[in-house]
Amino acid sequence: MATMAGGRQLFTSESVTEGHPDKVADQIVDAILDAILEKDKMARVACECLVKTGFVLVAGEISTDCYVEMPLIVRETLRRIGYTRAKFGFDADTCAVLTAIEDQSPDIALGVDRSLESKKGEMPDTLGAGDQGLMFGYACDETDVYMPIPIYLAHRLSKRLSDVRHCKILPYLRPDGKTQVTVEYQDGKPARVHTVVVSAQHASDVPLSTIREDIVAHVVREAVPPGLLDENTNILVNATGRFVVGGPQGDSGLSGRKIIADTYGGFARHGGGSFSGKDPTKVDRSACYAARYVAKNIVASGLARECEVQVAYVIGVARPVSIAIDTKGTSKVPDQAILGIVEKVFDFRPGAIIERFDLRRPMYFPVSVYGHFGRDDLDLPWEKLDLKEDLLKHI
Repeated sequence: MATMAGGRQLFTSESVTEGHPDKVADQIVDAILDAILEKDKMARVACECLVKTGFVLVAGEISTDCYVEMPLIVRETLRRIGYTRAKFGFDADTCAVLTAIEDQSPDIALGVDRSLESKKGEMPDTLGAGDQGLMFGYACDETDVYMPIPIYLAHRLSKRLSDVRHCKILPYLRPDGKTQVTVEYQDGKPARVHTVVVSAQHASDVPLSTIREDIVAHVVREAVPPGLLDENTNILVNATGRFVVGGPQGDSGLSGRKIIADTYGGFARHGGGSFSGKDPTKVDRSACYAARYVAKNIVASGLARECEVQVAYVIGVARPVSIAIDTKGTSKVPDQAILGIVEKVFDFRPGAIIERFDLRRPMYFPVSVYGHFGRDDLDLPWEKLDLKEDLLKHI
């Protein structure tokens, strides 16, 4: 955080709307994933997407016994977002859709289908991790959903910006948009919103003064609790003065490029792996969900006010090579004691995570935008607080 006078600090997080090019790409690949899982829950999916003016490319590795009409899914997703006219920068009905799909590498499948521990006879047939890597989960008590307040508010603003467009409260808005929130902390606790930034794509004939007045009234003041805004809060709307050319026309979009907005807004560490377009054997996704679940239940149980969980894997091996707990000095018992409890009550093997959260089902499109965590508008298994009692039993 940026330190100010009098023990005050600033921290900033950003979010983007569903029409942002990178998020268009994320939604496309998660829509494809959901469509495949609906027909084949054992499918292996790892696909990426690139979007640019009039052009969508879906590429990756997919092993499945089913067939889905990818161009149709792409067009339906674009239409749902609102890219239905060339004047919006993209047209779902006329854009080109290209696919470059192969099967999952047999060398990867060899380790995922049957873990190293299974081959050694150490345990029954179990899935191995789909890749090596390190994953983080985080929770804190700043909000009711145990998320840092800067990213929580940034997502609320982005979601509201899309809502007022879809509901035609502000019919001149277009799909693309970004938000950013700077929160001022006093002695480590959020005190006020220092700055709000909203960039909203709009029709060319709307005056900037109208856009700014409408965004403040219908987006900012609806999304940010009034107690956090004051006369000194700096609200910046379309700071360049114009945002007509947007979406894939204004900037190319790529899946997996908004990993910080997808998680904790920079408030916690990140292992670098993205979520969208990946089936749950990919620990980039499933292990991050598990780490969030554990961190959230630790904080909700009162064991700590803040918690970061790290877990790391080797491809083809079921058991993590390491698990770490960091409560940033806010815990009631030593972090090592909490780690010992976690290792007793939660199984971080990929197959166990998939089974616990029932991850082999179509459920990923809704989290492809506005964050994967702290979503009180969705019934997500990794957001449940049903591990608290098990944790407290072992204290």
